[in-house]
Amino acid sequence: MVLTTMAAPMQEPVLSTPLLSSSATRSSGSISSTTSSEADDSPLSSQRFVVQDVTKYELPCKPLPGFQSYKSLAMLSGHIGSVSCLALCGEFILTASQGKDIIVWQQPDLRQFTKFGQGDGSVKALVTVSNKVFTAHQDSRIRVWKVSRSSENVFKLVDTLPTTKDYLGKFMKQSNYVHTRRHHKRLWIEHADSISCLAVYNGLIYSGSWDKTLKVWRISDLKCMESIKAHDDAINSLVACKGIVYSASADGKIKAWGKQGKTSHSLLGIMEGHNDISLNSVVVSEDGKWVYGGGSDGSVMGWERNGDCVSWKMVSETKAHHMAVLCMCMMGEFLCSGSADKTIGIWKREAYGKLCKVGVINGHEGPVKCLQASPCNVGTGFLLYSGGLDKSIRVWWVPKVEDNS
Repeated sequence: MVLTTMAAPMQEPVLSTPLLSSSATRSSGSISSTTSSEADDSPLSSQRFVVQDVTKYELPCKPLPGFQSYKSLAMLSGHIGSVSCLALCGEFILTASQGKDIIVWQQPDLRQFTKFGQGDGSVKALVTVSNKVFTAHQDSRIRVWKVSRSSENVFKLVDTLPTTKDYLGKFMKQSNYVHTRRHHKRLWIEHADSISCLAVYNGLIYSGSWDKTLKVWRISDLKCMESIKAHDDAINSLVACKGIVYSASADGKIKAWGKQGKTSHSLLGIMEGHNDISLNSVVVSEDGKWVYGGGSDGSVMGWERNGDCVSWKMVSETKAHHMAVLCMCMMGEFLCSGSADKTIGIWKREAYGKLCKVGVINGHEGPVKCLQASPCNVGTGFLLYSGGLDKSIRVWWVPKVEDNS
């Protein structure tokens, strides 16, 4: 990737990580919905897929006076549906869409490497762990893909959650069945509606669903360990940090879950927004002290964690966008928010968790659905990847502004 449009000299990131590095694991959440029957784009046809070239263009942006401009580096096209989630996976970027396709882009030139996953239902979320990719789908299943360079099929489907072994071990016992909202019975290890988000932490995969439950899966044997009736409405986003899992819901609440030793997860605390506002996204600072939730009214609310008694208090509320906040990510002291208003807000965390706007990125032609910041520094800034309902993935350079006051 050539970064010749920068205002300051920059170096390309050194991407020497393995195929899928556990340290590079990331996940993305999903927007709120009350039904799993959303309309997908038309299915893949049998026509041959043509690799799309990377398009470069300049960014119309609104940085604060005295700061460097945010730069657009590339626009990637090729998805047949709206881009729903993305993840950085070592030398690759994985992007998925409501059109059921998952595209693997190779860094740093951002060329398409391969494509997989067609026909398995709209992809809502994905995470990577070591040499495996976990994808969550609208059909309420999680699919497990193994990554191997020694095979023609580089991303090979190896299992589906819940696994057949897990299912057969429980289906005979009536006590393993629970009632769903449609008065049907399902095994407690099964999601009853679309899976909207995934998170990974300490050998576990967490899945949140529109069925209001949070399920816990063990990576080593893919067994479902717990099912928690977590919220009163759809779960839209999950994030795990410092032993705590945070779930954001359309019921307007963020709940914190944790466990002691080998015991089951229990509720540690509740962060409440407004009763009539859906919380679509949740992010946590690296030290676990600050929690931020993005709302359907365009607001971003922040809470500070009191580590001594494991409690949270609201410290900020910012009208970040004119329309709903659909996704967020954090990079150090910077928070990036993507909105249905087609813009990306760049915020810097200041004293007491307050957010100060340092810029707005324009460029998407539809709502911004997913965001991910790269841990690799590029010059005096970082790379930001965004996916939108305009079916495009865009790559931005964001400066790490300094306060010279």
